[in-house]
Amino acid sequence: QIQLVESGGGLVQAGDSLRLSCAASERTFSSNAVGWFRQAPGKEREFVAGIGRTDVKTSYSESVKGRFTISRDHAKNMLYLQMNSLKPEDTAVYYCALTITYFSERISDYSYWGQGTQVTVSS
Repeated sequence: QIQLVESGGGLVQAGDSLRLSCAASERTFSSNAVGWFRQAPGKEREFVAGIGRTDVKTSYSESVKGRFTISRDHAKNMLYLQMNSLKPEDTAVYYCALTITYFSERISDYSYWGQGTQVTVSS
């Protein structure tokens, strides 16, 4: 059973940066597609960024494209989300997740989820 643990969330001001981290419990993490999702209060969980099984493909939601960068360190079984130029509308609980598909932006394709880390951006 793969376990994912997010960290790095916090309270920041608009325009600041944060880097989220996700630690995986198994090396199988490195051979699967992974992604970041977020859920704001009263809203559905949404795709933020994803990286494919071979790291060749990355994808971002339109709302974060150009500001967020997803990356992975295979040696450390770590996934990262660098978030720059944060906006109040980025406030949400951020989750990392793993899918056994080659790549997906669909929540239903992801089988393993972390517990989430809160990001709050003040204006």
